[in-house]
Amino acid sequence: MHAKWLSGLLLLGLSQAKDNSQALQTAATTNLQSAAEDPYATNQAPPIGEKLSRRRWTVTCDNSQTDECTKMLDDNFDTFWQSGNDGSIHEVVVDLSRAENIQALSIVSRRDTATTGQIFAHQIYVSNDKENWGNPVAFGTWYNTTDEKLAVFEPKEGQYLRLVSLDGNAASISELQIYDSDSPKQVSNGGVWGPTIDLPLVAVSGAVLPGTGQVLVWSSWAKDDYLHSTSQTLTALWDPKTGNVTQRTVQDTGHDMFCAGTSWDGNNELLVTGGNNDGQTSILDPATDTWYPGAAMKLGRAYHASATNSEGRVFIIGGSWNGGTNNNRDGEIYDPVAEEFTGLPGARVEPMWTNDANGGYRRDSHGWLFGWKNGTVFQAGPSKAMNWYYTSGQGDQKPAGNRGDADDAMSGNAVMFDAVNGKIISFGGSPSYENTYATKDAHLIEIGEPGTDPKVSTAKNPSGDGMAFARVFHTSVVLPNGNVFVAGGQTYATPFNDSGAQFTPEIYDPATNEFRQGQTNSVVRVYHSISLLLTDGRVFNGGSGLGVSAPSNHFDAQIYTPDYLLNNDGTLATRPTIDSVDKRTLHPGEKLIVKASIKLTKASLIRYGSTTHTMNTDQRRVVLDSWAANGETYETTLPSEAGALLPGPWMLFILNDDGVPSIAETIYIEV
Repeated sequence: MHAKWLSGLLLLGLSQAKDNSQALQTAATTNLQSAAEDPYATNQAPPIGEKLSRRRWTVTCDNSQTDECTKMLDDNFDTFWQSGNDGSIHEVVVDLSRAENIQALSIVSRRDTATTGQIFAHQIYVSNDKENWGNPVAFGTWYNTTDEKLAVFEPKEGQYLRLVSLDGNAASISELQIYDSDSPKQVSNGGVWGPTIDLPLVAVSGAVLPGTGQVLVWSSWAKDDYLHSTSQTLTALWDPKTGNVTQRTVQDTGHDMFCAGTSWDGNNELLVTGGNNDGQTSILDPATDTWYPGAAMKLGRAYHASATNSEGRVFIIGGSWNGGTNNNRDGEIYDPVAEEFTGLPGARVEPMWTNDANGGYRRDSHGWLFGWKNGTVFQAGPSKAMNWYYTSGQGDQKPAGNRGDADDAMSGNAVMFDAVNGKIISFGGSPSYENTYATKDAHLIEIGEPGTDPKVSTAKNPSGDGMAFARVFHTSVVLPNGNVFVAGGQTYATPFNDSGAQFTPEIYDPATNEFRQGQTNSVVRVYHSISLLLTDGRVFNGGSGLGVSAPSNHFDAQIYTPDYLLNNDGTLATRPTIDSVDKRTLHPGEKLIVKASIKLTKASLIRYGSTTHTMNTDQRRVVLDSWAANGETYETTLPSEAGALLPGPWMLFILNDDGVPSIAETIYIEV
């Protein structure tokens, strides 16, 4: 939750965290400076409001006695409102007596020995007239504990707030609080942030599931604790079609998948490697929704990087955060056909070490890896030194020069937005994993034949080089039109702390080689946050926190709608549609044949994402801009190079002349 709220949440038994270093205090003061004055300034994050006075409130609720609703406003945890248990939905409506700019709701359910009364699945609405509620400002599923439940959402003006419990069981509230905001309403400025999706966990890792488009997220063995591991993983699944959030504890594999590597392999299965249980692996078959244990890795790892190569195998390197004192976490590779790992002692990790102030386990984390031609993997960072890795035989490594004049950029981002031409944009990060300032540096990296040094140039923003705002722990996705969306981060690398949070996203446009600013949001996304491209062209942005007893745990996500889905007046643009796809399983160089609602001239393939700890480097975009009409269908020839068109699941988008994307269809590429 936001740090400023903590003083207002003393009622609910929380205490305010204090910064422990002068560096953090210095970072916090940059909130008062503009980006033009200070390269490390935040983008003037929306101020968080205070709790509202409840003195003039009126509360109505169903299945209650005459005065029972007021018990949720009496500052007494021993009294509470509770609904009946008749299998129906239940609701509470609060009249604030006047219009307020509302941003958050917190509740505490009954805390006696009874097991009934917890609210899980829910919706929250805000209205000015108690009649026209519109769409919910927040929805989802809260966690299954008696802890305070919190929903943070984009500020909305209204006199009435309505909480709906959807579980069908008895609902109870002992204390309810509403918070205002000084933030302005969203304006039409580079997209729109949608309602908050409340989750039963902190989304540290995630993946979009091929075929269904559902979003799978997970934390650790518990919703907000990565210590005391019990060899299981708490997961949640959000279905964009229904809006439902369900939770599941994965015990089948005996694997705590916190800080693990994630990749979609050539069998279209999600390989999750290492983490809290550093030598173990788990595999998800999305077709059957089944988790099963994988083979053990050759070396225990966590915070490592993994990338699928042109053969459909998964290359893994680094990851000294867990697994013993050995810091030579050289490469290994997973074969999904043989279902086994092979060590690659020639693929040495030392050349990609950063010069981290803490050395050791910090210097080989979160590598920026990109599968390329002939089974090779290009490493673009976070070290300033770049390298080629070879995955055949015993493995090998070859230096690829430095990333321009950049310093090390730990917990920065790199995205391959044009895979056919080997174009990668990198941005942000900090010289050390923690206690260093972030950078706004950004570089365009163009790779060619394996073993050759790439071309590196500087990307810009309207005011100068790099991004407009310095960021570390931010996240990013490539969009169907080739732009790259960048969200969140902070100005000073401080895990488990919201200080210096960045709220205004930036969008990189390859046509101009510039970053522009997008629509500001109101929810912190820093360390342990994620972003994923959805099959409808929107972006899932969630998580942040997971520190034990940390005040900065964010149990939610938001959906960002890019401006290509909006008309000038803010209404939704009309999408083109893919009416049919001739074949869904193809090989590089084969023909792709589709039937569409428009004259087809532009399309793109984007590989399904899987992400954790700023890494989502298996995502990439392949542009398809040469189509021929053939009766009622259109056809194009896929790129023949598997190093660009990696094996695995892809989203196929078509775009109209205005750049509006369709809903994606799933295409599977085989070796």
